[in-house]
Amino acid sequence: MKEESTSKKLMTNWRWWMCVLLFLATTVNYMDRQVLSLTWKDFIAPEFHWTDSDYGTITGIFSIVYALCMLFAGKFVDFMGTKKGYLWSIGVWSAGACLHAICGWATVHIEGFENASAMTAVENGSAAALAIASTSVWLFVAARCILALGEAGNFPAAIKVTAEYFPKKDRAFATSIFNSGASIGALVAPATIPLLAQFFKDRGVGGGWEMAFVIIGALGFIWMGFWVFMYDKPEKSRHVSKAELEYIHQDDAEDAKAAASAAVPEKDELKIPFWKCFTYSQTWSFIVGKFFTDGVWWFYLFWAPAYFSDTYGYASSSSQAITLIFTLYAIVTVLSIFGGYLPKLFVEKKGMNPYNGRMLAMLIFAFFPLFALFAQPLGGISAWWPAVIIGLAGAGHQAWSANLFSTIGDMFPKSAIATITGIGGMAGGVGSFLINKGAGALFTHSEELGEAFTFLGFSGKPAGYMIVFCICAVAYLIAWSIMKALVPKYKPIEK
Repeated sequence: MKEESTSKKLMTNWRWWMCVLLFLATTVNYMDRQVLSLTWKDFIAPEFHWTDSDYGTITGIFSIVYALCMLFAGKFVDFMGTKKGYLWSIGVWSAGACLHAICGWATVHIEGFENASAMTAVENGSAAALAIASTSVWLFVAARCILALGEAGNFPAAIKVTAEYFPKKDRAFATSIFNSGASIGALVAPATIPLLAQFFKDRGVGGGWEMAFVIIGALGFIWMGFWVFMYDKPEKSRHVSKAELEYIHQDDAEDAKAAASAAVPEKDELKIPFWKCFTYSQTWSFIVGKFFTDGVWWFYLFWAPAYFSDTYGYASSSSQAITLIFTLYAIVTVLSIFGGYLPKLFVEKKGMNPYNGRMLAMLIFAFFPLFALFAQPLGGISAWWPAVIIGLAGAGHQAWSANLFSTIGDMFPKSAIATITGIGGMAGGVGSFLINKGAGALFTHSEELGEAFTFLGFSGKPAGYMIVFCICAVAYLIAWSIMKALVPKYKPIEK
């Protein structure tokens, strides 16, 4: 007992500093994604004459490119190593974020206008307006592709770091903490990005939105400096004590005495060829979980600002819109962190193995998105209802996602974790492409038809939103059922 107490006193907590770095990277990652969704409707669309379908094209192509890059990003991180792989990833996506700022300048010169004001003055629906929209859309698509290429490496690298620094019972909790960076990024973004854009627009610095991309994009380069000096594998880190190393590698011990030994070196671990990954039902379980649910989160992320603008007339820079979006993601942030703690509770208090505890937690969280069914009906009373309801649905997603990521570490060797994460991320990107491109086309179509387009008592664009909310509501229960059928019980990959 005395030895155990002494060991705890000597234990460092460097693993939590690694978690902080992962949290900050994920926060920056989502802020970079959010700049477009928070500026397109009120700052960019008037300048380039975009429709909902144009925006859907940009977000849809971003999703599919992200999906393709995710397929190989995990393998790239495994090949390069965690430190270099993460540096390359955030460096590329930060450069891509900054490149959005020159899309307006490039469109002006390609289309032969004197300045951005001259483009804005063109009549909507004219041939010139269509040409401006087309050129600008593809320039933004190019910048988004670079962003997608880099961002594809974030989660494979982060999940790999989590597996390196945390024992299985703590991974979902650690993942929920760094994954909450997505919520924090989405929380901070509406309170800063529209105000940044408006600030620079009022001072005549372009359309204002350009500097928002540059400033937020530059945050990633700052993070890179911290990563270079702070990260190393736990076995090599001078900040990790022997006691902490034993705690990290407790799953590798056959008994209590063996806990003092280091983990099996990575070079001796089971290596899984890339294409062989697709022969395991565990891989397909993760693919299903990501395909059905990632698009739901990205829909909320990309379309929530436009929803409040379309439905209630709140411009993204208005205090009403900022307060609503901030409240939405505050709910997501606070509630989702508990999602990583719940399976830990099941393991420690109920004696369940990590996988079974995770699947039970995921079933519970799969019911949260059902709240989305009431967003549109209750929205007629007040805009606060959909803000709160989407927040609850989003919290369910983030809690679900933290546990879904952790199922990889439960069943795959550390040498394959980034690869499997990338494969699942590809599936999630495909699902996101379908819902974002489909939503954009649906909203444009339903708006054009007006009262002739109806669904569950709604007409026009509100009917379009109701259709997508219904899809988002049931996606998780469908995904969980298929996952459970594919992997009914804990089954690690073995030699």
